[in-house]
Amino acid sequence: MTEQTPVNTQTAKAVPTLPDAQTVTSVTHWTDHLFSFRVTRPASLRFRSGEFVMIGLMGEPHPETGKQKPLLRAYSIASPSWDEELEFYSIKVQDGPLTSRLQHIKVGDEIILRPKPVGTLVHDALLPGKRIWFFSTGTGFAPFASLLREPETYENYDEVVVTHTCRNVAELEYSRKLIEDLQNDEMMQELIGKENLAKIRYYPTTTREESPKMGRITTLLEDGTMFRDLGIDGISVDTDRAMVCGSMGLNVDIKKVLEGFGLEEGANSDPKHYVVEKAFVG
Repeated sequence: MTEQTPVNTQTAKAVPTLPDAQTVTSVTHWTDHLFSFRVTRPASLRFRSGEFVMIGLMGEPHPETGKQKPLLRAYSIASPSWDEELEFYSIKVQDGPLTSRLQHIKVGDEIILRPKPVGTLVHDALLPGKRIWFFSTGTGFAPFASLLREPETYENYDEVVVTHTCRNVAELEYSRKLIEDLQNDEMMQELIGKENLAKIRYYPTTTREESPKMGRITTLLEDGTMFRDLGIDGISVDTDRAMVCGSMGLNVDIKKVLEGFGLEEGANSDPKHYVVEKAFVG
């Protein structure tokens, strides 16, 4: 069950009081541990779908000086580059310096957003191919939420395979609903093309709670289960490209699997066959 707070346009136009402030326009709580939110977008901000920015809140006043320092963390932008607002997808950490407070934001509140987008999960970092794989765990799905709503993704590839691995079924709801809405939304069908949206192959898995498909994605790749399920022969350096965003364990293990298939890691300055977002750990 999700809880969503609608935008209040009068509140959203309040005068900023934080440095690099942007105003919260909506908040959705997906589970006790996951939430997403949207904020206003700086008029000057330009980014490529898949990049991240630093966002945060002001810290508590210093007990002696009373001065406050910003608490900032890298967050992938979950909305596409053409969106008028910015969307973020976050975990809730009860004793976390930032997320313990960020999880309580409401419409009309302000967050700090440093408008300097960077990141490796961009189309420019990959050589041309026929099939793109998005490998994610937890909130690592965020950059792919952006790329799945980016027309260039479907212009570049004939097939888009989206994997999302979480502990429990409820933690998959953000990705499930996003893809379902994406394929059923008339505006997105017009922007991207119904035939292009049909290129998406969604492959959700859980590691704790029972679900139709269970197991770590690396295991399902290594034993061939995923390829059999999708009717795909395997991963080839000639046709397949990949992006990875998840826990440090996933990043390390997926790199080994992909390189076992002959893929090489790329970068913005040196496009290759796969890329990993090193700024994300969660």
